[in-house]
Amino acid sequence: MRYDLNDLETFLTVMELGTVTAAAARMNLSKSVVSKRITDLEATLGAALFRRNAGRITPTEAAMHLAERLRPALNELVAAAESTAWDMDGVAPLRGSLSISAPMSFGILHLGPIIARFAAQNPELEIKVDYDDRTRDLAREGYDIGIRVGKLRDKALMQRKLCEDESVACASPAYLDAHGRPESLADLRDHQVIGYSHMPNSQLWQFQDRDRFVAPLVEGRISLNNGEAIRDMAVQGLGLAMLPGFIVASAVADGRLERILTGFPTRRMPIVAVWPPVAPMPAKLRRFIDHVAAELKDPPWQDPATQAPRG
Repeated sequence: MRYDLNDLETFLTVMELGTVTAAAARMNLSKSVVSKRITDLEATLGAALFRRNAGRITPTEAAMHLAERLRPALNELVAAAESTAWDMDGVAPLRGSLSISAPMSFGILHLGPIIARFAAQNPELEIKVDYDDRTRDLAREGYDIGIRVGKLRDKALMQRKLCEDESVACASPAYLDAHGRPESLADLRDHQVIGYSHMPNSQLWQFQDRDRFVAPLVEGRISLNNGEAIRDMAVQGLGLAMLPGFIVASAVADGRLERILTGFPTRRMPIVAVWPPVAPMPAKLRRFIDHVAAELKDPPWQDPATQAPRG
């Protein structure tokens, strides 16, 4: 059997986007061309890849298995070609596409300008960015790279630490004037905290007490799924918040929020670049990671004069 690379790429695009129409728009092709490529691939394989019903398509089990194995294989093929072009003169312009996944708040507040500068330096590279606080399956969903905040759980991914950020316990001065400033971890039980929907309070509210981290009992009536929204609730005086420094730095600097319990260090969170294993590493991926690492070497939101002392 002979396989056409265009047919395979088209199949993966349809799998990613879910419709022939969306795939045709992404690839700048007509719907008839996309449909024919899928039909040709099915004929070559002797297997149905999609069920068609009233204009809608649903991938078959065969399609799911094929996509799972095909994505890393095609990524490696593209990486090999790009690496060869890069090695020929060391200054080849980046071409193709780069798909990036990043958390919503960090992406909007800090990563956007970094990506914009990279895009300006590489005008022939197509760049797709998805901001989402959910953890994406990079290989399965077709992302080249992800930016993650916090400890990496997926050991199958490659990673490079870009910088660290500390968690900041804070509240508005108005709230603290009305309800008191906690001086010990036990005092937290007398306060309302604003929760984060993606993480239980016992994991979010952790402090270093001597040589170990402890999670004091905290309670609250409000929880949200976005850090900026939590910050805004805290600024309005609705409770205490535990948030990444990159979200609250400006609010602390201008006095809208006040740090609390600074004598109890909080967890420091790594900010890392992660990507599915691929060899050789594509030039576009290597250069993007180097670019972000250089930009975050001295994180722009961190002022050493305002950092809490470490225990």
